[in-house]
Amino acid sequence: MKGIVVQGVIGRMRMELPNLPDALQRVAEQILEDPALAAQASIVDLAERAGTSTATVTRFCRVLGFKGYAALRVAIATESGREAQARWETDIDREIEPGDPMDRVLGVIASADARAIQETAARLDLTQVSRVAEAIAGANRVELFGLGSSGTAARELAFRLERIRVPCWHREDAHKALTNAALLGPGDVAIGLSHSGRTREVIEVLAEAADQGALTVAVTSFDKSPLAEAVDVVLTTAVHETTFRLAALSALHGQLVAADLIYVAVAQRTYARTTEAFEVTARAVQAHRLHDEPTSHRRRAAREAADLARPVVPRSAAD
Repeated sequence: MKGIVVQGVIGRMRMELPNLPDALQRVAEQILEDPALAAQASIVDLAERAGTSTATVTRFCRVLGFKGYAALRVAIATESGREAQARWETDIDREIEPGDPMDRVLGVIASADARAIQETAARLDLTQVSRVAEAIAGANRVELFGLGSSGTAARELAFRLERIRVPCWHREDAHKALTNAALLGPGDVAIGLSHSGRTREVIEVLAEAADQGALTVAVTSFDKSPLAEAVDVVLTTAVHETTFRLAALSALHGQLVAADLIYVAVAQRTYARTTEAFEVTARAVQAHRLHDEPTSHRRRAAREAADLARPVVPRSAAD
């Protein structure tokens, strides 16, 4: 059962639900309605409540990566029985209302984001992450592409990799991304980020990179999406919505976990180069950092800087 551990099964069902066939959706809905009850029900009981067959329930289990219903029941029982999970579901199931106090709003948001990070950590295939890191560490060129919120995660990964001397670029324009993907070749890496895995521009860029022989990587919430089907490696993230924050707006936390893991794995494999790069870059910006000085000195320096920045007005213009 690769990339799935018990603490992520409920969240995965919620995420996969919209993309499942009708019969499998009914099975998922019955489990999500009362996970504790589903953990105690027999396969026949669950099939009857979902209005389907036991064969469909078995198929549903395999779609989630389980060998059969017994393994799924164990996973559900383990997850639903945890006190932390119960607290999370209490928070997350209640929507944020316009009049809710800030402490409750913060609690719901923090619970959702923490759960997304935990489930992303559970879903990431570490063997595949290592494969990507090895490729990036030795790549001639790395191209990253994402739009909207996914573009933010792509930009952050590019910034980190650049800092340790990885030759990488983040493209915000689809035409630029496509033309640069066409210049990739064997030994290069292209990474596309898309929560839905259905963003046409990202799919086109990764497909072009694949045609040129580059290793292609998708960071997405849906491992059966069109983007996932078009690439060599899929790194699956998790997301939890809250009121006012739909899935695409909540996906960033999981994507950043995946990006951070890739970055650290690359840094591990290029330790000497990374350490030297840190030293060089730290020296380069050192002059722009404020040192601990007496408050009076800092105030005087600030006033002097403000005076230098103030435009000089000719006397004739001031008269």
